[in-house]
Amino acid sequence: MNTFYITTPIYYANSEPHLGHLYTTIVADTVNRYKKQRGFDTFFLTGTDEHGINIQRKIELEVGHKVEITEMQEVFEILRVSETFKELFKQFGIDDFFFMRTTNGFHVDDVQELWLKIAESKTPKRNSCIYKGFYEAWFCAACAEFKTEKEYEIKNDEPYCLIHLTKLELVSEESYFFRLSDYAQVLLETIEGTEIVNPEIRRNEIVAFIKNGLQDISISRLKSSVIWGIPVPNDENHTMYVWLDALFNYWTAIKYKKPENYKDYWQNVTHLVGKDILRFHTVYWFSFLMAAGIDLPKKVYAHGMWLDGEGRKMGKTLGNVIKLEVLDKYFQNDEIRYFVLREMVFGQDGKFSYENFIDRTTADLANGLGNLSSRTLSMINKYRDGIIPNGTIHEENFIHAKRASVGNDEQELASVLELARDEFLRKFDDYDFSGALETLWAVIARIDNIITTSKPWELIKDENQTETLNAVLYRATETLRWLCVLLYPIMPDATREIYKQIGLSEDISTLDPKNLIWGELRAGNKIGEPKPVFPRVDKNRIMENVKLKMENEKTEELVKGSSVAPAAVDAANAVEEEKIEENFITIDDFFKVQLKVGEILVAEKIPNADKLLRFEIDLGEEKPRQILAGLAEYYEPGKLVGRKVVVVANLKPRKMRGLESQGMICAASLEGGDDLAPAMATFLEDVKNGARLK
Repeated sequence: MNTFYITTPIYYANSEPHLGHLYTTIVADTVNRYKKQRGFDTFFLTGTDEHGINIQRKIELEVGHKVEITEMQEVFEILRVSETFKELFKQFGIDDFFFMRTTNGFHVDDVQELWLKIAESKTPKRNSCIYKGFYEAWFCAACAEFKTEKEYEIKNDEPYCLIHLTKLELVSEESYFFRLSDYAQVLLETIEGTEIVNPEIRRNEIVAFIKNGLQDISISRLKSSVIWGIPVPNDENHTMYVWLDALFNYWTAIKYKKPENYKDYWQNVTHLVGKDILRFHTVYWFSFLMAAGIDLPKKVYAHGMWLDGEGRKMGKTLGNVIKLEVLDKYFQNDEIRYFVLREMVFGQDGKFSYENFIDRTTADLANGLGNLSSRTLSMINKYRDGIIPNGTIHEENFIHAKRASVGNDEQELASVLELARDEFLRKFDDYDFSGALETLWAVIARIDNIITTSKPWELIKDENQTETLNAVLYRATETLRWLCVLLYPIMPDATREIYKQIGLSEDISTLDPKNLIWGELRAGNKIGEPKPVFPRVDKNRIMENVKLKMENEKTEELVKGSSVAPAAVDAANAVEEEKIEENFITIDDFFKVQLKVGEILVAEKIPNADKLLRFEIDLGEEKPRQILAGLAEYYEPGKLVGRKVVVVANLKPRKMRGLESQGMICAASLEGGDDLAPAMATFLEDVKNGARLK
């Protein structure tokens, strides 16, 4: 069996998880599921980087004083930062991973051995890889990196990091150095003109960085400055540079978990990283591996950053940060997975706002895949008693199918699906997730068009169109089966649910989409109960609540740094509760709506109006009401005369087509789309005209 090993960066454990962490982990989880589905033996690693000056300061801030190493370990465990990451990923449906921590004992031991191995080896220019010297440079704690003159700017005579915009610290101390300058040529030979680093635009950036000249890098700190790190072997005064320690986690973890065949996985390892840490995962990492005598990874792929809806960087100052708790509260995991994979072209920056999230998922999922599933299975339930029909159209019925704009040869659609499947797999293998999904949504649009054009709700009325209707329903359902298998890695929960509603029981996580064959859906099978998989959301309500939450958080931030009494926060909370209550109505509000029983006396079509019917309805008043309703596509007027219906009697009259409508007939919108007949509310008992519903 082929092996595959995928990693996220191990996330620095000095802050709370954010959208960037979740995004990279979703991508890795999706690729891991895809590779498993294709028959690979996979290993998926994520985790936390737990050493360095930032975490040391976080711990000391927590306890209020400097601490010894043993106490530092205890305090760090109490903070549960790593557990927070692990729990968050599981909360968003990601759990098939090995969670790596750089404080693990096996990692500490292995990295110390690797240090010794590197110290004994020679560079490509036959110099020692590690040497001791003295270092003086500006250091960015947030980057965990020393900065050259090109990597900081001067403000008020002080140096500031170009990335984090924070003031740099001057570090002057004895240090061990790694002779990176000797690796420039071999790095260029490894990276330039190859696909080990992707996408191409990022590869070119790394090549340019190398050609600009490499400097030797400090790989240790004095223990008197940074105690929270792996001790340098044979030197009790130094701890290792956090990036040297952290990068080797990918190697130490697979050795620990797969001791007998770790090399089988390592030869097929792919690192997913943000573009901001690509240099560390290429220039530094490749050089460290060469020095240690370890093969390089197969691929390093750098993705872009999430910007807000207007293309600005996200930050607390602008108040445009996407909150993970908001995503978790209002949206399904599969909606989040779909959005981030569809909206961002992998490798480029993408835009994320709550508004475009709702718009995209409503259009593509609620009105797209979800609607196709719901309308197809609802029609099978309604027109074929829940039994999947045979999709064959016999020659004598070709002419009837043609009149309904339905092709008599299903192989045309089968060929379209096969081409789409192959294109989807090709793009997925190239990490073009957005393009792959776009390919499948073209298929969804095609099937929707077949249904809309053929009008099954009309075909059911014509006995000559029995096979045509069967073909439309079978082809739509068989396409859904293919879509479930193909989309499983992206939306595992939704695709399993649709697959179950089709009446199928196989574990789709084990079905290789390459093996899909048209026509393997068996006619005669009983489908499950159709249910909406992607219910539509109330965009206005969600946006109002999100806005209130953000305003409340701003108020709390102001209170934290001022002497203002907490009354401001209490007032904000009260306003939020008041707003939430506005989403409900009181019993008094309900009684304002007059729902009355009416009997249809007249029902007729309105000339030159395809959708409208004109009704005269007896509400027990002096004379019947004239009411217009958009039901002409679904009901024969003559069959409605005499039916008792529910009417909103106190609705303000309005004119349509020059006629005044004096109320509204109540009807339920069936799940499955606008093309299925709505169900008019009526009564089983004999109810008096004009009786009021309470």
